Amino acid sequence: MAKHLLFIQGGGDEGYQADTTLVASLQELLGNEYDVNYPELTSNESASDFGWIEQIGRKISEAPGDVILAGHSLGASMLLKYLSENPVSKTIKGVFLIATPFWEGHEDWKAGLKLQENVADRLPKGIPFFFYHCQDDDEVPFSHLALYQQNLPQATFRELNRGGHQLDNALNAVAADMKSL
Repeated sequence: MAKHLLFIQGGGDEGYQADTTLVASLQELLGNEYDVNYPELTSNESASDFGWIEQIGRKISEAPGDVILAGHSLGASMLLKYLSENPVSKTIKGVFLIATPFWEGHEDWKAGLKLQENVADRLPKGIPFFFYHCQDDDEVPFSHLALYQQNLPQATFRELNRGGHQLDNALNAVAADMKSL
């Protein structure tokens, strides 16, 4: 029986298309033992969270059986926000977050993206969380990884020397950690 993986795309006009290569890399590295679900999320510009929180919740609840969660960039931050603010009835085997922005500041447009204080206390217990970030990421500053390290000390952090925002479209480190579960 295949292990189920839900991958949440990054943001932007071409976010879904840009991440198809990431997802293909992951599926190839994981092999047939894993069923990778990669739904396209739509953005509602009038919603403070772009309507992603509701869509993520629906996709998690639709997953058959236990699920592994992964996200890239905006998708990773929204996945983390969802898990810290909503009860989940599924068994989550692990959460893998790639090039995750840490939203801070007082701009109105960030209000629906920011995590609540004490986020570590709000996340489901007993689930391994993994973060991956390249030092040469030119979209999400590498310093955001340190902010997550301060706020989620229970997580595992993988600092990658190079690969940019898309990790050179090769998710070897992510796949290795997923297989270790």
